[in-house]
Amino acid sequence: MNKHMATFIQDNLDEILVRWQEMMKDDSDEKFFQIMSQDVINKTSREFAELMISNLFEGENNYENRLNEFTSKVVRFGWSISFVMKAINHFAQVVYDMLEQNKTITEQNMKEYVMVFAEWINPMRDGIVETYAKTWERTVQLQKIALQELSASLIPVFDKISVMPLVGTIDTERAKLIMENLLDGVVKHRAEVVLLDITGVPVVDTMVAHHIIQAADAVRLVGAKCMLVGIRPEIAQTIVTLGINLKDFTTTSTLQRGVEQALAWTNRKIVEVEED
Repeated sequence: MNKHMATFIQDNLDEILVRWQEMMKDDSDEKFFQIMSQDVINKTSREFAELMISNLFEGENNYENRLNEFTSKVVRFGWSISFVMKAINHFAQVVYDMLEQNKTITEQNMKEYVMVFAEWINPMRDGIVETYAKTWERTVQLQKIALQELSASLIPVFDKISVMPLVGTIDTERAKLIMENLLDGVVKHRAEVVLLDITGVPVVDTMVAHHIIQAADAVRLVGAKCMLVGIRPEIAQTIVTLGINLKDFTTTSTLQRGVEQALAWTNRKIVEVEED
């Protein structure tokens, strides 16, 4: 019966996909069908259909390989897990309705076909959820590593003056990376003044402040001064409300003011030169 159903799907795949796409467009809030070209939609839909059929035809190993490949692709497209579940349910519904319309499913064999559909769909749901979770976790981890690498480097802007722009949430793991890069950068660039720019840090709580204070103390131990720049009004209010002690810090609201102060500490300043 499984092979008979798989053959039916293959023979009527074009009509099934048309009906399935219509159901997905009507029922889903996802942007995939709105922003992707029709060629991409058709190609991805056909791959999805082949995945749906593959566990009826193929062995377990081939099906798992196809499942992994497809799940990786839909994660890149931004399909949510609820969107994937809707896709599975609607595909099964279209197939069931068409089998019922051509009298393949009758009142006499309905219970048997319901069991066949359950054995077909339920393992697929479980497999996709598990594979999707692993793929998404791996994707998020790679994005996290990329963010860490991009947002924890010390950049020399003037002789003896360097800036470290911080972006995103600072947790214990990132704080360790910041500390390592900060100290290595101070030695490498022979920095005398380091500006920690927190303009891109959305929230500064007690834990984040603790990590920043630790980083500043470490900078002082290697013979450089540390300044905290990019303190927005809402961040300043949070720091005061939480009672975080930053009295040992020189702080400024903008990177520009911080650079001016750093130049002053190194006996320099920016002046305008009039042209003759």
